[in-house]
Amino acid sequence: MIPPCLRALLDETDGQRQCEWAGRPVWLARESWGELAVCLQGAQVLHFLPAPDPARAEGSLSAPAAAEAEGSRSSNAPGPARAAGALSNAPRYCASDATRRSSASDDTRAGSDAAGPVEQAEVLVPGGWLWVTPTPQPLPGAIRGGIPLCWPWFADDRGADESPDRSGPFHGPARKADWRLDAVDEHEDGIELHLSPAEPLHTQLAPRAVIQANAHRLHVELITEHVGETPVKLSAALHTYLAVTDSFACRLGGLAGARYLDKLAGFAERDQQGELAVRGGLDRIYHTNAELTLDDGNRRLRVARQGSDSAVVWHPGEARPDDTPPGAARRFLCVESANTRLDPVWLVPGAQHLLGTTLSLDEGARESDA
Repeated sequence: MIPPCLRALLDETDGQRQCEWAGRPVWLARESWGELAVCLQGAQVLHFLPAPDPARAEGSLSAPAAAEAEGSRSSNAPGPARAAGALSNAPRYCASDATRRSSASDDTRAGSDAAGPVEQAEVLVPGGWLWVTPTPQPLPGAIRGGIPLCWPWFADDRGADESPDRSGPFHGPARKADWRLDAVDEHEDGIELHLSPAEPLHTQLAPRAVIQANAHRLHVELITEHVGETPVKLSAALHTYLAVTDSFACRLGGLAGARYLDKLAGFAERDQQGELAVRGGLDRIYHTNAELTLDDGNRRLRVARQGSDSAVVWHPGEARPDDTPPGAARRFLCVESANTRLDPVWLVPGAQHLLGTTLSLDEGARESDA
């Protein structure tokens, strides 16, 4: 679920290329296995859309979901039925135009719920497993959405902050830094990217990112190597924004019985009873390494994590960020692979740590936009 400008760039892509979006360099792929967009500011995956699976049963979808799926397949998804390099009928306008139209529409509906799917359709193009705001901050700000890399600390847990007064940026410097694309390895059914920061981000820690995409899954790794001389306390997160039909109608399985910290209640410790039903804003850190399943009513995504005993689940609720218009705020849920205060990593000289997340469809699941 991405802004129309980014959708248009993907539609104009045949194979792989690098171009500019929102004032930032982006690397795009549109291949037989699917689509991938990566921003070189922050090594941030912005978009992933696997090619449709012809074997998937269309009859498992509800009528509205099937209609949305068909529309997405015909205009957004790569596949044999689409000529190489052919352009879709996606409108060639920028997010700013859509935002203006959304704002005008909101004004005419004062007092109504402005976060519904009607407004959302005006500012974002459906399709893909990730969500990106239609109104990203200008540089040097970070882009909200996709999979930002929070490193070498998560939130304000600045154990690895080297500034004199521990006043480094929220979520660390990695997500706003320039990264370089070191290698692109192509495989028969997918692709693998290797990235590293253009300049050092820490005197003792060196990160690199690996992104693997194919017709079945998206896998992201954040690897940290200790190249210094003294132990360092590390926290981090792959701050994944998953695209959903309605944020407050999602159910997240795999958390039953897990202990969690509720950040909205002063980090109160609680136990999860059954699966998590999202009905409003939340900010929780679950102490678990279990695989999770996100069900938004049309699709079931599996979220597996590596090197992580913390699962962060976040949505701002009605307190939406300034860079997220009302029409877009109800179409994402963050489910993050993380190392937090519950499972910080102490790295000693010469050691490495891998933090990973893997997204895949639940077998036999409903899929409305792939």
